[in-house]
Amino acid sequence: MKKTTLVIMAAGMGSRFGGPKQIAPVGPCGEKIIDYSVFDAIRAGFNEVIFVLSDAIEKDFKECIGDKVSKHIPVKYAIQRLSDLPNGYSVPEGRTKPWGTGQAVLICKDLIDAPFTVINADDFYGRHGFEMLHDFLVNIQESERYKIAMAGYHLCNTITDKGSVSRGICKVSDDGKLLSITERTKIYTKDDGIYFSEDACEEKLADNAVTSMNCWAFDHRVLPEFEKEFVRFLENLGDNPLKAEFFLPSVVNDLVAADKAEVSVRITPDKWYGLTYAADREDVVKALAQLTKEGVYPENLWNA
Repeated sequence: MKKTTLVIMAAGMGSRFGGPKQIAPVGPCGEKIIDYSVFDAIRAGFNEVIFVLSDAIEKDFKECIGDKVSKHIPVKYAIQRLSDLPNGYSVPEGRTKPWGTGQAVLICKDLIDAPFTVINADDFYGRHGFEMLHDFLVNIQESERYKIAMAGYHLCNTITDKGSVSRGICKVSDDGKLLSITERTKIYTKDDGIYFSEDACEEKLADNAVTSMNCWAFDHRVLPEFEKEFVRFLENLGDNPLKAEFFLPSVVNDLVAADKAEVSVRITPDKWYGLTYAADREDVVKALAQLTKEGVYPENLWNA
């Protein structure tokens, strides 16, 4: 069986949620969202997991999640630190904010030796995305351009009514290739639909707009490009050195724009659930209870 790796970005503390949402129980037997992601990944055929953590949550995370998961699939850990920078670069004075999801992938470069998928720790993606991306990974063929895939969600399936959210709105070609991603940082619902606002302007979005939820599949040979992109990012911090972030979708956007990568968009019918806000937890608990009742998941994931 071809080796495939799942990278789970779990370093963020979840400021809007009010704590370490990665370890908030949501399943019938106290399972966390990460448990469902790993369970779905194993079902899809993944055979290794790398957790990206921060120093602040490493101990609790291993005790609550890692030690249990490691009984079912091989586990590795990578610690994301602000000081993990290329030679010749240093942390700007006063900066405390992490460098972002692009760096989270980059720090795994010495641990990854196979095609891999990347996800957020606090997002429930549903089983179909893992199945589609795993199928993509095991069929990657080396070519002039790097092969990447993205699980695309319809925007209406990714919204919470508890507050605004950030989403990557995608432009996709007729043959299913990603053309670009535009990050919208304030998306919210109103009585007549979904909107985003920016620079005091409000615009309506299509309910079925293809949306990136940071669920990606990569040929591992692309990782040196992440290093180049991170250096380019650091060279262009501009007037925002304390808060600028090296976003994973931005790396993909740049590779596509430079014709270095081809991104296949695989649309999943599943509904996303997440813990953006503390009030979201009740909705996630209800959704997973219903999926359990329907037989999509066993009542106790790890003792089924």
